Amino acid sequence: MKPVIQLIAAATATFAFATSAIAAEAPDVLVKRISANVIDTVKSDKDIQAGNRSKIMDLVNSKILPHVDTEKMTQQAAGRFWRQATPEQKKALTQEFTTLLVYTYSGALSTIKNETVEFKPMRAEAGASDVEVRSQVNVARGEPITLNYRLANGPQGWKIYDINVMGAWLVETYKSTFTSEINKGGIDGLIKRLAERNQQLASKPLKAST
Repeated sequence: MKPVIQLIAAATATFAFATSAIAAEAPDVLVKRISANVIDTVKSDKDIQAGNRSKIMDLVNSKILPHVDTEKMTQQAAGRFWRQATPEQKKALTQEFTTLLVYTYSGALSTIKNETVEFKPMRAEAGASDVEVRSQVNVARGEPITLNYRLANGPQGWKIYDINVMGAWLVETYKSTFTSEINKGGIDGLIKRLAERNQQLASKPLKAST
């Protein structure tokens, strides 16, 4: 599962949202505004740039996770197996997957240097409740990195439920990994594998987890 984390973490350095978001705000405007705000915060905080685990984890938990539908992401990644899981297994699987995402985004935030983000015009019908916000990350060296988001509008406002990194959707990427692990050890086996991976990441500096 490490290659997946490396891919996502390297390319999602600009993935950030804030708890102050207004539900009525258009999804692309929301992503642009909060992304810029958090990137500026990271660039101006030497502790975060140095890999301060406490500050980075706090940033992720307070400004990213509230705007990610981790349960929906987990459900889609698990696919047909989600219906076979007990309520306890669903809760545990979502928790472990969420923890994995926290480490992923934490490692990504600690690598932000001089990247800039360019957003593409959003194409969506009026009143759409499911949209895609497209952007690219411009790096100092190399080609721009495609970074798109899928958002759904629900009772709690717009929330991210999938990310496209260089043409690969995160949910689809994890779906193949989840299926492989479940076929080998069942849902409990997948939960155990995720827990083990999270324990490994917890013992390493955040930059090392990218």
